[in-house]
Amino acid sequence: MDILKARREGMRWHLLNALDKARPLGAIDTLLLDVVRCIYPDATPKELHTQLDYLDGLNLVEISKYPTGHWHGCLSSIGVDVVEYTADCHAGIARPEKYWG
Repeated sequence: MDILKARREGMRWHLLNALDKARPLGAIDTLLLDVVRCIYPDATPKELHTQLDYLDGLNLVEISKYPTGHWHGCLSSIGVDVVEYTADCHAGIARPEKYWG
């Protein structure tokens, strides 16, 4: 198993969940980094931005990038559907299988 691949895909799923909990306001990258570091203690701001950029490219999140270097993210409507299991999940995101009815 590719540990780095599992880390990337897991981080993307955890970011989607964190942004779902932050709806409708969204969250700034420093808060998201704290969440990610609870699971991946060695996570870096660059790694976080890379994964947020990936999710933005799939239109699952909407990112605002500020001149200070901070980013603010919100789930898009498609992102909400993915988190709520009403839409298919893209490859590259470690969404658990739905086990409930």
